[in-house]
Amino acid sequence: MAISNWPSQERPREKLLTYGPHSLSDAELLAIFLRVGVAGKSAVDLARDLLTEFGGLRLLLEATQQQFCGYRGLGMAKYVQLQAVLEMSRRHLFSTLQRGDVIRNPQDTQRYLTARLRSYQHEVFACLFLDSRYRVICFDEIAHGTINNAYVHPREVLKRALHFNAAAVILAHNHPSGHIEPSQADKNTTRQLQCALELVDIKVIDHIIVGDGGCTSFAERGLL
Repeated sequence: MAISNWPSQERPREKLLTYGPHSLSDAELLAIFLRVGVAGKSAVDLARDLLTEFGGLRLLLEATQQQFCGYRGLGMAKYVQLQAVLEMSRRHLFSTLQRGDVIRNPQDTQRYLTARLRSYQHEVFACLFLDSRYRVICFDEIAHGTINNAYVHPREVLKRALHFNAAAVILAHNHPSGHIEPSQADKNTTRQLQCALELVDIKVIDHIIVGDGGCTSFAERGLL
């Protein structure tokens, strides 16, 4: 049965307008994005099949262009739309950070860094550069590495920090393995960067590791 023939309170769009987006299942949210189904399947049916095929909403959103476009009912136009939606989400999170003091909103900081770094299949080392009031100046990906290492030289971080006239910095990198426990190499790198930045009076506020199930904060762990 086509969605247009469903009772109005069960249609995803009407349900969202009446009860809010939080009331919808993953399949219903995806169906709104898809807009239409395929022969013999409604948009909701197609959405359910996609979630099963990819293993969940997150894996679908992080699928490569080839993986995404290879499924019946999807294509280049949908892939482009999806990437645009994801980038708008990241920019919304970033604008939220820019409006306030990141030290008072560590959850917003971790959400943004997760959105930026979690989907990489290789390690990426990045920095959030802050002004003297701990407001975000910019996010900068300093180094891209391998599946288990992203070497960053203190000189590169120092050069970027001075370029942006930063007063403080939040270090961040991802662990593609999903584990968020800091390695000894992570601790050593953090100490090296602290020492280098202290020479020019730039403070390291935190070092956040992004993994599959969440984040680890060096500051919260007492490792800074």
